[in-house]
Amino acid sequence: MTDLYKYETALHTEGYTLICGIDEAGRGPLAGPVCAAACVLPAGLVIDGLNDSKKLSEKRREALYDEITAKALAWAVCLVDEKTIDEVNILQATYRAMRGAVEQLGLKPDLCLVDGNRDPGLGLPTRTVVKGDANCASVAAASILAKVTRDRLMAEYDKQYPGYGFAVHKGYGTKAHYAAVAALGLCPIHRRSFFKKHGPA
Repeated sequence: MTDLYKYETALHTEGYTLICGIDEAGRGPLAGPVCAAACVLPAGLVIDGLNDSKKLSEKRREALYDEITAKALAWAVCLVDEKTIDEVNILQATYRAMRGAVEQLGLKPDLCLVDGNRDPGLGLPTRTVVKGDANCASVAAASILAKVTRDRLMAEYDKQYPGYGFAVHKGYGTKAHYAAVAALGLCPIHRRSFFKKHGPA
Protein backbone atom coordinates (compact mmCIF):
# COMPACT_ATOMS: atom_id res chain seq x y z
CA MET A 1 0.00 0.00 0.00
CA THR A 2 3.04 2.29 0.30
CA ASP A 3 2.87 2.70 -3.51
CA LEU A 4 -0.17 4.90 -2.93
CA TYR A 5 2.11 7.52 -1.35
CA LYS A 6 4.83 7.57 -4.04
CA TYR A 7 3.19 10.31 -6.09
CA GLU A 8 2.82 12.73 -3.19
CA THR A 9 6.25 11.86 -1.78
CA ALA A 10 7.85 12.77 -5.12
CA LEU A 11 5.89 16.03 -5.26
CA HIS A 12 6.92 16.95 -1.71
CA THR A 13 10.57 16.50 -2.70
CA GLU A 14 9.91 18.85 -5.65
CA GLY A 15 8.89 21.51 -3.13
CA TYR A 16 5.11 21.23 -3.12
CA THR A 17 3.74 21.47 0.41
CA LEU A 18 -0.05 21.63 0.24
CA ILE A 19 -1.13 18.95 -2.23
CA CYS A 20 -4.86 18.65 -2.70
CA GLY A 21 -6.47 15.47 -4.00
CA ILE A 22 -9.83 15.86 -5.75
CA ASP A 23 -12.34 13.21 -6.77
CA GLU A 24 -16.07 12.82 -7.29
CA ALA A 25 -18.83 10.32 -6.61
CA GLY A 26 -22.12 10.05 -8.39
CA ARG A 27 -21.52 10.92 -12.02
CA GLY A 28 -23.34 7.84 -13.26
CA PRO A 29 -26.51 7.53 -11.16
CA LEU A 30 -29.99 8.36 -12.40
CA ALA A 31 -30.87 10.24 -9.23
CA GLY A 32 -29.40 12.54 -6.62
CA PRO A 33 -26.50 14.99 -6.69
CA VAL A 34 -22.95 14.60 -7.85
CA CYS A 35 -20.50 15.04 -4.97
CA ALA A 36 -16.89 16.18 -5.17
CA ALA A 37 -14.36 16.20 -2.37
CA ALA A 38 -11.03 17.99 -1.93
CA CYS A 39 -8.52 16.75 0.63
CA VAL A 40 -5.07 17.96 1.74
CA LEU A 41 -3.16 15.37 3.77
CA PRO A 42 -0.10 16.21 5.90
CA ALA A 43 3.24 15.22 4.37
CA GLY A 44 4.36 11.86 5.70
CA LEU A 45 0.95 10.78 6.98
CA VAL A 46 0.18 7.13 6.23
CA ILE A 47 -3.42 6.01 6.70
CA ASP A 48 -3.59 2.24 6.98
CA GLY A 49 -5.89 0.66 4.39
CA LEU A 50 -6.39 3.81 2.33
CA ASN A 51 -7.50 2.88 -1.19
CA ASP A 52 -9.86 3.73 -4.02
CA SER A 53 -13.31 3.98 -2.38
CA LYS A 54 -14.79 1.55 -4.93
CA LYS A 55 -12.45 -1.19 -3.67
CA LEU A 56 -13.50 -0.86 -0.04
CA SER A 57 -16.46 -2.17 1.92
CA GLU A 58 -18.99 0.34 3.23
CA LYS A 59 -17.86 -0.34 6.81
CA ARG A 60 -14.19 0.25 5.89
CA ARG A 61 -15.06 3.46 4.00
CA GLU A 62 -16.94 4.79 7.02
CA ALA A 63 -13.97 4.08 9.33
CA LEU A 64 -11.52 5.69 6.90
CA TYR A 65 -13.82 8.70 6.49
CA ASP A 66 -13.55 9.36 10.23
CA GLU A 67 -9.75 8.98 10.17
CA ILE A 68 -9.31 11.18 7.09
CA THR A 69 -11.50 13.98 8.43
CA ALA A 70 -9.65 13.85 11.76
CA LYS A 71 -6.13 13.90 10.30
CA ALA A 72 -6.37 15.96 7.07
CA LEU A 73 -4.90 19.46 7.06
CA ALA A 74 -8.05 20.53 5.21
CA TRP A 75 -10.98 18.85 3.52
CA ALA A 76 -14.30 19.85 1.99
CA VAL A 77 -17.14 18.34 0.00
CA CYS A 78 -19.50 20.04 -2.43
CA LEU A 79 -22.79 18.73 -3.79
CA VAL A 80 -24.37 19.85 -7.06
CA ASP A 81 -28.00 18.83 -7.28
CA GLU A 82 -29.93 16.98 -9.97
CA LYS A 83 -31.64 20.15 -11.26
CA THR A 84 -28.27 21.74 -11.99
CA ILE A 85 -27.07 18.49 -13.59
CA ASP A 86 -30.09 18.63 -15.92
CA GLU A 87 -29.39 22.29 -16.73
CA VAL A 88 -25.64 22.24 -17.39
CA ASN A 89 -24.89 18.48 -18.01
CA ILE A 90 -23.13 16.05 -15.69
CA LEU A 91 -19.57 16.95 -16.73
CA GLN A 92 -20.03 20.66 -16.05
CA ALA A 93 -21.89 19.88 -12.82
CA THR A 94 -18.95 17.69 -11.73
CA TYR A 95 -16.49 20.50 -12.46
CA ARG A 96 -18.70 22.91 -10.50
CA ALA A 97 -18.67 20.52 -7.53
CA MET A 98 -14.88 20.17 -7.72
CA ARG A 99 -14.40 23.94 -7.82
CA GLY A 100 -16.80 24.35 -4.91
CA ALA A 101 -14.95 21.79 -2.79
CA VAL A 102 -11.60 23.51 -3.38
CA GLU A 103 -13.08 26.94 -2.60
CA GLN A 104 -14.39 25.63 0.74
CA LEU A 105 -11.02 24.22 1.88
CA GLY A 106 -10.00 27.29 3.84
CA LEU A 107 -6.47 27.17 2.45
CA LYS A 108 -4.88 27.55 -0.97
CA PRO A 109 -3.23 24.35 -2.28
CA ASP A 110 0.14 24.51 -4.02
CA LEU A 111 -1.01 21.81 -6.41
CA CYS A 112 -4.29 20.04 -7.13
CA LEU A 113 -4.35 16.40 -8.25
CA VAL A 114 -7.59 15.60 -10.06
CA ASP A 115 -8.75 12.06 -10.74
CA GLY A 116 -9.18 11.43 -14.47
CA ASN A 117 -7.78 13.13 -17.55
CA ARG A 118 -9.69 16.41 -17.73
CA ASP A 119 -8.88 19.69 -16.00
CA PRO A 120 -11.95 21.11 -14.22
CA GLY A 121 -10.64 24.70 -14.35
CA LEU A 122 -9.83 25.29 -10.70
CA GLY A 123 -7.75 28.40 -11.28
CA LEU A 124 -4.86 26.74 -9.44
CA PRO A 125 -1.87 24.61 -10.54
CA THR A 126 -3.47 21.30 -11.49
CA ARG A 127 -2.36 17.90 -12.67
CA THR A 128 -4.79 15.26 -13.86
CA VAL A 129 -4.03 11.69 -12.79
CA VAL A 130 -5.68 8.78 -14.57
CA LYS A 131 -6.85 6.28 -11.92
CA GLY A 132 -5.68 8.78 -9.32
CA ASP A 133 -7.98 7.23 -6.74
CA ALA A 134 -5.90 4.05 -6.95
CA ASN A 135 -2.49 5.77 -7.32
CA CYS A 136 -2.47 8.88 -5.11
CA ALA A 137 -3.15 8.95 -1.39
CA SER A 138 -4.83 12.36 -1.38
CA VAL A 139 -7.08 11.47 -4.33
CA ALA A 140 -7.99 8.15 -2.68
CA ALA A 141 -8.87 10.08 0.48
CA ALA A 142 -11.03 12.48 -1.55
CA SER A 143 -12.77 9.54 -3.25
CA ILE A 144 -13.74 8.14 0.16
CA LEU A 145 -15.00 11.51 1.43
CA ALA A 146 -17.13 12.00 -1.69
CA LYS A 147 -18.52 8.46 -1.72
CA VAL A 148 -19.41 8.32 1.98
CA THR A 149 -21.01 11.78 1.88
CA ARG A 150 -23.14 10.90 -1.11
CA ASP A 151 -24.08 7.42 0.14
CA ARG A 152 -25.25 8.90 3.45
CA LEU A 153 -27.37 11.45 1.61
CA MET A 154 -28.94 8.77 -0.60
CA ALA A 155 -29.85 6.79 2.53
CA GLU A 156 -31.68 9.90 3.78
CA TYR A 157 -33.44 10.26 0.42
CA ASP A 158 -34.55 6.64 0.76
CA LYS A 159 -36.61 7.68 3.79
CA GLN A 160 -37.97 10.73 1.97
CA TYR A 161 -38.84 8.81 -1.20
CA PRO A 162 -39.58 5.23 -0.14
CA GLY A 163 -40.01 2.47 -2.69
CA TYR A 164 -37.13 3.35 -5.02
CA GLY A 165 -34.40 1.56 -3.08
CA PHE A 166 -32.03 4.54 -2.91
CA ALA A 167 -30.36 3.19 0.25
CA VAL A 168 -29.39 0.05 -1.66
CA HIS A 169 -28.41 1.17 -5.18
CA LYS A 170 -27.61 4.82 -4.32
CA GLY A 171 -29.45 6.01 -7.43
CA TYR A 172 -27.56 3.89 -9.96
CA GLY A 173 -29.48 2.35 -12.84
CA THR A 174 -30.08 -1.15 -11.52
CA LYS A 175 -32.93 -3.33 -12.71
CA ALA A 176 -34.68 -2.80 -9.39
CA HIS A 177 -34.33 0.97 -9.76
CA TYR A 178 -35.77 0.99 -13.28
CA ALA A 179 -38.60 -1.29 -12.11
CA ALA A 180 -39.40 1.14 -9.29
CA VAL A 181 -39.46 4.07 -11.73
CA ALA A 182 -41.78 2.11 -14.03
CA ALA A 183 -44.14 1.47 -11.10
CA LEU A 184 -43.91 4.80 -9.26
CA GLY A 185 -42.77 7.31 -11.89
CA LEU A 186 -39.92 9.75 -11.41
CA CYS A 187 -39.45 11.42 -8.02
CA PRO A 188 -38.08 14.96 -7.43
CA ILE A 189 -34.44 13.86 -7.16
CA HIS A 190 -34.33 11.95 -10.47
CA ARG A 191 -32.13 13.42 -13.20
CA ARG A 192 -34.61 14.02 -15.99
CA SER A 193 -31.91 14.39 -18.64
CA PHE A 194 -30.59 10.90 -17.89
CA PHE A 195 -33.93 9.34 -18.69
CA LYS A 196 -34.16 11.17 -22.02
CA LYS A 197 -30.75 9.74 -22.85
CA HIS A 198 -31.10 6.19 -21.55
CA GLY A 199 -34.83 5.68 -21.13
CA PRO A 200 -36.16 3.19 -18.57
CA ALA A 201 -34.82 -0.32 -19.21
